[in-house]
Amino acid sequence: MPGERLTVRGTSEIGRFPGAAPPTRVELTIHHQGEKKQEEGGCRRWFRKMCPCCCKRQNSTSYDVTDKVEFTKPPNPAPLIMEKETNVCSVDLLSSKTSQNRQEHHTDLYHGDELIIRRGQTFQMELELNRPFNADTDKLHLDIKTGSLPMVSKGTHVIIPLVEDLEDLRWEAKIVQENGNKVKLSVNSPCTAVVGLYGLSVTTSSLKGEDATTHNSSKNIVMLFNPWCEEDSVFLDDEEERKEYVLNDTGRIYYGTEKQIGARTWNFGQFHEGILEACLFILEKSDMPPSGQGDPVNVVRVVSSMINAQDDLGVLVGNWSGDYSDGVSPAAWSSSVEILRKYHSTNGTPVSYGQCWVFSGVTTTVLRCLGIPARSVTNFQSAHDTDVSLTTDVYFDVDMEPIDHLNSDSVWNFHVWNDCWMARPDLPPGNGGWQAVDSTPQETSQGTFRCGPASVNAIRSGQVYLKHDTPFVFAEVNSDKIYWQRNLDGTFSQIHSEKKAVGHCISTKAVGSDERADITHLYKHQEGSEEERIAVETASRYGSKPDVYSTPMAEDVSVEVKMEGEGPRMGADAQLSIVVKNMSSQPRRTTLHSQVAVMYYTGVLKNKTIEWLLPYQQYQNQLVDQAALMLTLSGRVSETQQVLANQTTFRLRTPDLNITPVGEAIVGKEMAAKITFTNPLPRTLKGVVFRVEGLGLQKGHEVVVGDVGGHSTVTLTEHFIPTQPGPRKLVASLDCKQLTQVHGVGSLSTSYMTRLAFIVWG
Repeated sequence: MPGERLTVRGTSEIGRFPGAAPPTRVELTIHHQGEKKQEEGGCRRWFRKMCPCCCKRQNSTSYDVTDKVEFTKPPNPAPLIMEKETNVCSVDLLSSKTSQNRQEHHTDLYHGDELIIRRGQTFQMELELNRPFNADTDKLHLDIKTGSLPMVSKGTHVIIPLVEDLEDLRWEAKIVQENGNKVKLSVNSPCTAVVGLYGLSVTTSSLKGEDATTHNSSKNIVMLFNPWCEEDSVFLDDEEERKEYVLNDTGRIYYGTEKQIGARTWNFGQFHEGILEACLFILEKSDMPPSGQGDPVNVVRVVSSMINAQDDLGVLVGNWSGDYSDGVSPAAWSSSVEILRKYHSTNGTPVSYGQCWVFSGVTTTVLRCLGIPARSVTNFQSAHDTDVSLTTDVYFDVDMEPIDHLNSDSVWNFHVWNDCWMARPDLPPGNGGWQAVDSTPQETSQGTFRCGPASVNAIRSGQVYLKHDTPFVFAEVNSDKIYWQRNLDGTFSQIHSEKKAVGHCISTKAVGSDERADITHLYKHQEGSEEERIAVETASRYGSKPDVYSTPMAEDVSVEVKMEGEGPRMGADAQLSIVVKNMSSQPRRTTLHSQVAVMYYTGVLKNKTIEWLLPYQQYQNQLVDQAALMLTLSGRVSETQQVLANQTTFRLRTPDLNITPVGEAIVGKEMAAKITFTNPLPRTLKGVVFRVEGLGLQKGHEVVVGDVGGHSTVTLTEHFIPTQPGPRKLVASLDCKQLTQVHGVGSLSTSYMTRLAFIVWG
């Protein structure tokens, strides 16, 4: 019987000590009992001596080992293949002017190939790795830093994680494409991100966080404000206005007198080579903490300070002396470009010289470059109030001679400042929109020569107690000129007043043309109107001469606004009740003036109720998100001269979505729900989209409905299979440009199917 060959193989060399002999392979032939044994040879005897435990003499019932023993060297073991660490070889920010990033972010007009993006919007970048990315074993995140001392807590050092799905209003990145060793990321930024220059690095490691490596990008990222993003506080909801106030790099600035208005073309040049770098340099030189650069109110306030060199070595030196021999005459400038590039190239040496229109032109450039909508504004017959009296005062002595040292107030034939557009969450509702900002050094604000931003709406209504610097701008456009004469005892008496002396023909360039647009009505009510007088007298009470206007003999009349039920509905006339109460025993007469403004996410009997009506046709094209309106009432009591004022905010109610469950609500069994909506408006709703979701009922999804005609009804049937028992809610909302805040909810209780067993007796 042939012998059986038993092979004993050595193990791998992995884990062995260096220098150890490799194992041998031993082949043994085993004779079974009864087979004839051969004589033991010399080799056999030698092997038995060397390894007696293996070559013992065996009895008749044991196996014996033959003399056929081979010692062979095993083949070389396979080399150990170590997994390579994931490293970033290069970063492509996809930043060329023709790239998708630059075009989608409206930054393709900026000079150069830097990655210039706007906050609140996704952007892409491409990473080249040393091997394909493996989500099961690899880890990756981005770091961006701005400022000299980046801190996570201040928002100046941001760690951007890799996520599966991007969400709004936060920093995060998602892999959207993989091609060999290349990975394309889509990165999301919040609408509140700090504006400025960021450095980028990419860190890779294993999932355990071991062997982390970091690659620093050779290019930086520039983050700007985003007027195209609805959540950004500088959002401007009109494409033509965005083109004018953000993207237009030339404009018109007005000068002269109100009867001889001149215009000059100004090259703002916000996209010109070196201008973006100069604007970022201005922010850096201001010493404003980088963490404050996410708030446009802060940024505008700093820009107002830094454009003049009065106290912080800013961009321009003001000069009204007529002697410009050691610099450039203010009238010689027609562009911001040379001024800003010169300031930057000299490491912040102020440029000589400027006057109001030059300060304004440069301010427009800087704000538009940073992404804040801005325009230059000219006010003719512009007052300069030096003592916060909210009046322009002229003093005479007893002989009617001017008292020169007291006559510090003045009226300029024209003055140029800026409007910039932003929300004002720091102020009461209704004060967002255009804000006045003045970079010409006239008066200090909190110790620095700057002015604004001041809400134009607040200026118009005389609410001078609202920040920033509203009293000064109010006086520029709507102060009365008061004439005073010194009495023999040294006191002064008011002898005359001019109520229409200042604030005429307030002008800016029209949107989309070189025509002049008169915006006086934004800054003040019609001259001489009751509303305008009330605004002036209201403002004066907060000035240094609160008694300059006659005070009422009594304040015994009140006014308030009431609404029935839940208030006016969208698409119908808005009706409110104005209640005027006479708390005296005498009859009182008054005339009330009403004004309604769209807001963004802004003989009298004892008691008399006045019905107030706002027809739908007057507001149908004016509403913005939230459909909120503010009613302002003002008036005066004839007998006492008491001023009446009231502001009431109300919302036009939108219809609900009606959701009705259809069928049994059984877990695992298909059912349906009908969602019904009736358009309350007499106009077509464009691009209507329903969003439907129910936890335990239906995953969130969109249903595109399209256009819905005026007063038409739409019914949508949703089919779904409940997956969880108990009380459940199916929620739905409707979204379109013409109508927001439309939603509904359907409640149902789901249960498991009941199974019945029947026993049949025979």
